[in-house]
Amino acid sequence: MSEFDSQILATIDPFAEDQLGASGANEYVHIWIRQRNGKKSLTTVQGLKKDYSYEKILKDVKKAFCCNGNVVQDKELGKIIQLQGDQRKNVANFLVQAGLTEKDGIKIHGF
Repeated sequence: MSEFDSQILATIDPFAEDQLGASGANEYVHIWIRQRNGKKSLTTVQGLKKDYSYEKILKDVKKAFCCNGNVVQDKELGKIIQLQGDQRKNVANFLVQAGLTEKDGIKIHGF
């Protein structure tokens, strides 16, 4: 049995580093894409600092990328920005250029 085969058989949790710790603090901004129906998709942004104005960020993102969106309050995750379409790379670049987060602090999820 080669070393490669033993790595395949090992149980690895790919989302272990994404789970919140006991303190509930998460330093990453997560950008997800979720499939709605057919070709339609939804991009969600979570993990931004709570002292930012989500409405102003949303307004600038909607204007820059010509898409619709809204801010949703979730019980567990707090405020989440939702955008129409696959805006993962656009939003990541926008957040870095606006100085809201660093490039290393963003995790992009999805297909």
